Amino acid sequence: MKLKDLLKNIDIISCSADLETEISGISYDSRKTKPGDLFVAVKGLTVDGHKFIPKAMELGAAVVLCQDLPSGSVPYVQISDCRRGLAYASREFYGNPAAEMKVIGFTGTSGKTSSTYIMKHVLEAACDARVGLIGTNGNMIGDEHIHSEFTTPESLELHALFRRMADAGCTHVVMEVSSHSLALHRVAGINFDVAVFTNLSQDHLDLHGTMDEYAAEKRKIFSQCSLGCINADDARAGFMAQGAACPVMHYSIDKNDAQLVAKDIRLSADGVRFAAVYGGEIAITKLAIPGMFSVHNALGVMAAALSLGISLNDCAQAISSAKGVKGRMESVPTDGDYSIIIDYSHKPDALENVLETLRPVTRGRLMVLFGCGGDRDRGKRPIMGKIAADNADLVIVTSDNPRTEEPLSIIDEIVPGVKQGNAEYVVIPDRIEAIGWAIDNAASGDVILLAGKGHEDYQIIGHEKIHMDEREIVADFLKKRKTGC
Repeated sequence: MKLKDLLKNIDIISCSADLETEISGISYDSRKTKPGDLFVAVKGLTVDGHKFIPKAMELGAAVVLCQDLPSGSVPYVQISDCRRGLAYASREFYGNPAAEMKVIGFTGTSGKTSSTYIMKHVLEAACDARVGLIGTNGNMIGDEHIHSEFTTPESLELHALFRRMADAGCTHVVMEVSSHSLALHRVAGINFDVAVFTNLSQDHLDLHGTMDEYAAEKRKIFSQCSLGCINADDARAGFMAQGAACPVMHYSIDKNDAQLVAKDIRLSADGVRFAAVYGGEIAITKLAIPGMFSVHNALGVMAAALSLGISLNDCAQAISSAKGVKGRMESVPTDGDYSIIIDYSHKPDALENVLETLRPVTRGRLMVLFGCGGDRDRGKRPIMGKIAADNADLVIVTSDNPRTEEPLSIIDEIVPGVKQGNAEYVVIPDRIEAIGWAIDNAASGDVILLAGKGHEDYQIIGHEKIHMDEREIVADFLKKRKTGC
């Protein structure tokens, strides 16, 4: 592909390269650069890609896309923002595959993963569609699972994935759209057929700084979509709608002026049941995932489905046949009259929602084991500690992806919040040991919530990712307790 075709939607500041140059690939990591590539010198959060221009040229890059002028006789194209440039160039290189499919994006602090899986199921059940999925638990093309490192991949990998999906016959793509991807332009140049805002609570302030900035990044999705769906029950709903450049449908559990409303809500340990009201229509809906948050997730999916032309009744029937999601309120086998639940709740509101969901179905003590990630928003650590102590009977503070921080330093910032509540607590930094302790101390009727890891099967210590699957840990511990070895 000619350079001029890759850059046709990018404003050029200055250029020394021949725009007729044939480009055979794109790279932004100099180590992966191949002969004939367009090397994009991305300014990262910690590393500036401009420093690696010599290495990219040494490996055969044909042209450099940059913000700062390179030294020497390097064929370059200078633009104002290389992250945005990478997104648009990647889109053109792969032939804009997203435009060949219906793209549905879910953004918000919580509920994105469960919502995308439910949405995928609805499209498959109600439309017989072949659906691609992009998100935290990994990516999917139909039933094929593909590993992913990020909730929303970098733009180059994202468009390559779109192309793979389109070529595999996908008619729809359902994806989680993280605040990082919006702030760092990973999804720039993509038109979402439908965008859904789930909710907003404290998270990622290490990147965004303030909640207002965090909300502003989330709102960007409504400037690049055809139809929007907004949770009217969230405090930021009005702010989100103000930024919409498209028609918006509101959904709610308690606001009758929303277009889609849940009535007669019934919660149980087996899931939720409610009457979805849309215009003059009513459809009984069930979802086999307990908790009021599941009602909101189901409504967001229904709003998106209605926006795509799926009938209320078909959508309700499809949701009612949807199953749970790995790492989201996932029950694992035990050896006695107590329960163990694994959930990805690693944010304040998510932890509170899960604990509030489990409380009514707990006959004994509600125990929660959790930690907070290292090198991430420190402000939420005491907040989560207080939420745990306010909603559980016993809190076990441990580690969760400490990364380059000392686990005990993270724990020291959680414990002051725990002390503000009335729950008993223990500190066991080693997560495997902490899980074993929780099981050993479980009594009849107790519920143990293992919070924070969810679908993850690893622990990040330093810069190393070490295998650690809580399902395996529980099974191994129970086996050793039974056999004695």
